[in-house]
Amino acid sequence: MSVQSADRNISQLTRKTLALVLAGGQGSRLHELTEWRAKPAVHFGGKFRIIDFPLSNCVNSGIRQIGVLTQYKAHSLVRHLVSGWSYFRSELGELLEVLPASQRVDSAWYQGTADAVYQNLDIIRNHQPEYVLILSGDHIYKMDYGPMIAAHAESGADMTISCIEVSLEEAANDFGVMQIDENLRIIGFEEKPASPKPIPGNPDLCMASMGNYLFKTEFLYEQLIKDADNEHSQHDFSKDIIPNIIKEKKVYACPFRDQRTNKRAYWRDVGNLDAFWQANMELMDITPELNLYDDNWPILTDQAQLPPAKFVFNTEDRRGFATDSMVSGGCLITGAYINHSLLFSNVRVHSYATIEDSVILPEVEVGRNARIKRAIIDRGCKIPADMQIGLDHEQDRQRGFRVTHEGVVLVTPNMLGQRTHFMR
Repeated sequence: MSVQSADRNISQLTRKTLALVLAGGQGSRLHELTEWRAKPAVHFGGKFRIIDFPLSNCVNSGIRQIGVLTQYKAHSLVRHLVSGWSYFRSELGELLEVLPASQRVDSAWYQGTADAVYQNLDIIRNHQPEYVLILSGDHIYKMDYGPMIAAHAESGADMTISCIEVSLEEAANDFGVMQIDENLRIIGFEEKPASPKPIPGNPDLCMASMGNYLFKTEFLYEQLIKDADNEHSQHDFSKDIIPNIIKEKKVYACPFRDQRTNKRAYWRDVGNLDAFWQANMELMDITPELNLYDDNWPILTDQAQLPPAKFVFNTEDRRGFATDSMVSGGCLITGAYINHSLLFSNVRVHSYATIEDSVILPEVEVGRNARIKRAIIDRGCKIPADMQIGLDHEQDRQRGFRVTHEGVVLVTPNMLGQRTHFMR
């Protein structure tokens, strides 16, 4: 098959695919950062939200039928979807639907990942897809789903699971780990095992699930109905459906690798504060693994109309400048120093303040002479003049700030006694 005909085949397959993004996660390990927003709505990378990555992957892959399943504190997430993702053309068969937990089947909310899809079976049937791609809305990565769908169709698989190769140490107690044979067929599956089983021929690595599942549609219907009738099930793909089908059905792993190097591709689970901080810090590298400046695979989002970032004052004792940093539109740096930090939109930093190794979310104001180091400052915080954050962790704790195991300090408006119901 020629390259052109292969691409044509993939484009036909993606048109027949409905993507369902599971975006109801609470994200409890992000603590107060998800106190008023679902994890997929958490800000990332200077101007994006976490959910923008799987949604952009769908659009860039040619998948234009998407449902987003919401549940936990979904207001800011729904508002983001309506404002930034409402351009789909129904006359071309495109759609992006928000599917909240609405007790469509019985009086219960979504009880698990499988139950969330099961409760929307009537909607899925209305769209009549040939394949259903179920995606986690919680991870940061860029992936073309087309080759995965093509491999699924070619193999005749009932289910395909996208996966990433990780060390045994990484996988222990953190991932769903698949045992595979030499043909990538899954022959065993364990959720967060203490002793993960390695890849055949590579004793140092194992195959971890990325939480992305591809099904033949009729097979998915069959399994969801069967699972819903099982009163002992937790109604979860990884805990119930996958372990129950791998012995008798054709379930394959699809390793996520860089197409140029054939090595493990970039993928980050930003499920705790240290991982969230680190993934944002990596963006300041000279050549970061995650390229946000890639015109061939743009990450789309709700784009506010803002003026350029502005730096003012340039005297020996007061100079507004930033080094090794990313500064978004609408920011105003007035005689302050920013180093190795990421500033989201509309941040104001007043004279003589310093910010180092920090993630500053939108609409934060930093007062004169304030010092911030290794911190995450939540949206809308007003940091008082002269306040020091991240320099004395005991003092940070006494103020009610959260200090992580790795020494990153989280500050939210509530911790500062400001705007107790800040939901954006």
